[in-house]
Amino acid sequence: MDNTKFLFKFTKNILKFDKSIRWIGITDENGNIINERDRKGLKPFLTIEENHQWAMRTITRHKTRFKLESKMGKLTYLFRRYTRMSRCLIPINENYYLIFTMDFDQ
Repeated sequence: MDNTKFLFKFTKNILKFDKSIRWIGITDENGNIINERDRKGLKPFLTIEENHQWAMRTITRHKTRFKLESKMGKLTYLFRRYTRMSRCLIPINENYYLIFTMDFDQ
């Protein structure tokens, strides 16, 4: 199976995993979104462009912390809670990241 089909199925399956997941994306090491999906019927908080900008800034900030890894250890995940939703970043490997947003009360 090629990467495009795999990523399409992967994000689709994760989105179905829990109804609190609003949006899911896979980025490369530069924060470029390779694949993304919204929950069906969702009214997004952010535009597609805003999601892409957020992903790039998140990965860039993460990279600035690499110099502290020897003291703190590798990032397992990053979780941020906002008043309307939560966002999560999980490194898949050195080159790819899983990012998603979640509702609180689903």
